[in-house]
Amino acid sequence: MLKMTHLLGTAAIAAFGAVETFAETLAVRLDFSPWGVHAGMHLAEAKGWFDEAGLDIDLQDGKGTINTIQLVGSGQVDVGQVQLGLMALARENGLPLKSFAGWARRGDLAVLVDANSDINSVADLEGKKLVTFTASPWVPYIDNFLAAGGLTRDDVSILMVAPPAMVGTYASGEVDGFMTVGPFGLPLTAQSRPAKQILMDDADVTFPSYGLIAQESTLEERRDELAKLAQVQQRAWEYIFDGNVEEAADAIVSGRPDSNLNRDVLIGQIEAYRDFFHTERTRNLPIGVQSAEDWADALAAMEAADIIKPGQQAEDFFTNELLGQ
Repeated sequence: MLKMTHLLGTAAIAAFGAVETFAETLAVRLDFSPWGVHAGMHLAEAKGWFDEAGLDIDLQDGKGTINTIQLVGSGQVDVGQVQLGLMALARENGLPLKSFAGWARRGDLAVLVDANSDINSVADLEGKKLVTFTASPWVPYIDNFLAAGGLTRDDVSILMVAPPAMVGTYASGEVDGFMTVGPFGLPLTAQSRPAKQILMDDADVTFPSYGLIAQESTLEERRDELAKLAQVQQRAWEYIFDGNVEEAADAIVSGRPDSNLNRDVLIGQIEAYRDFFHTERTRNLPIGVQSAEDWADALAAMEAADIIKPGQQAEDFFTNELLGQ
């Protein structure tokens, strides 16, 4: 942003006395087009909490978690709200990224199947047709998930489609289920083909979900701003789950008036996340605070899936230092 010195010059400023210092813009990119897990950001923006904290936030919609991670890793945006498990894979591949807040700390990846079907476990997926997309966070874990039910990829049919086509393909009855984020998909299918979920987490394949990431250099150089951002988001999510879900959904709708959003679906997605904001280890901790033990379990699952090298330390992937506790 322009500072007063650029407009008036030094001599003129001296005549005015003290000059207000404007915050540098902080580019925050979300994972995808607007949906319920974005509620904390849109609510804070609508209620003026970012301004109150002295933050100038450029809130951007995303084109997928992987794309957002790449943009943060290349320095094109400052902060990403993404699936943290995929951030860990990016770090393994050389991007100096770290999480500084974890919102949905319990794994939320799920296979959604017809609510009236007799599919209730991983083993029940034998012979079934499922759909996902090539850049899905599901992809690295499919084999380990199926193995929990004694299955291999030869026992199921997995089709790859474009992300916007997944729900429609499932709703049409062409497939038995789809691999997605459970709280995202359940409300979307409620009217067309109600679903139930088989969670990857229940198959003992742990995957940390949505949180905030930044480059390690950004965490050091813009520490105060990132701390304010994280703590505003703590405030927002506490407010949302304290009886203000509908207000949060309205904030998303008003923040993106041209996106043709379904308010009821947004409410359903936000509500669906209540059960995912805490793990057993974080149940008595403030929203956003991450557990080293949970991260250790996640890294063990990644090692088992052969997507990171063994011997990783949980503390290299996250910090709680910027959170109000």
